Amino acid sequence: MSRRSLNETTGSSNPATKFLEWKSNDKCFAYYDREAKEQVKVQLPIKVQFLEHFHNVKGWNDASSSGIYSNEVKFISKEPLKVKAFKGGDIAEGLYSEIRGKIRDAGGKYYRSVYAVNDTGEIINLQFKGAVVSAYSDFMNENEGKCESSFIEINSFDKKKKGATEYTVPTFEIGKAFTAKQNEFANDKYKDIVSYFENYKAKDVSEVEVEVDQESDLDF
Repeated sequence: MSRRSLNETTGSSNPATKFLEWKSNDKCFAYYDREAKEQVKVQLPIKVQFLEHFHNVKGWNDASSSGIYSNEVKFISKEPLKVKAFKGGDIAEGLYSEIRGKIRDAGGKYYRSVYAVNDTGEIINLQFKGAVVSAYSDFMNENEGKCESSFIEINSFDKKKKGATEYTVPTFEIGKAFTAKQNEFANDKYKDIVSYFENYKAKDVSEVEVEVDQESDLDF
């Protein structure tokens, strides 16, 4: 897949229609439906076309009783994060390695933000944290070169244990290669990501999609 640099066109609103997070106890993904005001479960299997991934921070700030959010960056060791609480204002700004203590103390957690196309042709965002980040990183270390020409499939999950706590993480696999039409479609959707992030980087951090519940505050 021929991909352009994130330095070309401009756009405004986030192109993702859903923001999915792994629910360890339910062994599936879920997203918050703002109209219905409820969590909607997305059961396995899931098959997506990878577009791009970033780094960001989310969480819950007890002091302000509100969610924590940040801008998304491509290179976390080079690009500064601006971390805020919806009701509490600024928390920290700088490279993640320099402000991670402040982020943790405020209730924030590191996330891997993955943009992809689902089986209905929508751009979705997969929000990974904790052990799911590790599983995803291991997968990408071995397969990133294949992800721009083949589907990523999540067909099952692994059971894990840390101390007395049992949890699950999704398993990632390389699926079938794209057809020429599917490849062209993914390239067109990638243009939406390029457009959004060029404009996004030119502005101050916007309030990104943040929904926090009790389970999402866990590291698993």
